[in-house]
Amino acid sequence: MKEAAIELRLWRQFAAVAGELHFGRAARSLHMTQPPLTQGIAQLERLLGVRLFERTKRSVRLTAAGEALLPSVQELLARAGALPQQARAAAAGELGHLRIAFVSTVGFALLPQWLRVFRAQHPRVQMELIESTGDVQVEAFARGEIDAGFMLHSPGFAPRGLQHRPVAREPLVLAVPDAHPLAHAPRLALARVLAEPLVIFPRRIVPSLHDAVLGMYHAAGLEPRVVQEAIQMQTIVNLVSAGLGVAWVPDSVRQFQRSGVVYRQLGGRQSASVPECETTLVWERMTPALERFVEVVAAGS
Repeated sequence: MKEAAIELRLWRQFAAVAGELHFGRAARSLHMTQPPLTQGIAQLERLLGVRLFERTKRSVRLTAAGEALLPSVQELLARAGALPQQARAAAAGELGHLRIAFVSTVGFALLPQWLRVFRAQHPRVQMELIESTGDVQVEAFARGEIDAGFMLHSPGFAPRGLQHRPVAREPLVLAVPDAHPLAHAPRLALARVLAEPLVIFPRRIVPSLHDAVLGMYHAAGLEPRVVQEAIQMQTIVNLVSAGLGVAWVPDSVRQFQRSGVVYRQLGGRQSASVPECETTLVWERMTPALERFVEVVAAGS
């Protein structure tokens, strides 16, 4: 059988009488007269089907059921009393829950800094972090599973249909096995580098950047010798350390200090041939808490 809904005012009246153990004083504390208070307690008892008070002409005391119920009622009233403040805090972005997706490269340095500042400024906003590639993030947006995401792409190729803010731009550098002659050559020749076996991410992960890397080879009249594809940058670097080939990775990956790998950057005019990549914060619908997070990212980027 469905229980009848009990108004909050009846619980408030019960708590007042339980606190005073006197209907007259309880009525005054509630700024009401005694008859409607007595009627309210009687209504509550009918709805519950139990007696909450033992009443005589000289005394009022809680029944066992009333005593057992009182702590929960007090907690309910405290939570109800906090709701207006919570609503104002949520509207100001000081309370809530954010689900932030991110590509691994932003997790090396930038994201931890932003999170540290945001948590210090907005400690009541819960953060859920989800590491995922850009293609997975697009699907997660469509399912409503994330609020914002950091995506990697070629400059100017942020995903369409989403609001976005660029947060970082960096060159690609070459990851080379430390035993390879290129690891310690005083100067890197682009033609020599492009002739090496290549470890790269699949095109579906970051289409614009994948195309930019292959475009560099095609501009030199070469077809890259792709020996292995891998999704995560850490995995790509691990494959390089195993000697499978070289890889073009964002400069921030240098902070992933994997033994057996050296990071090199082309200099001079050759550097203009190497693509850059961009990290962008994207979102579909702005919320107050997300707005606060975007402000922190904007201030620190």
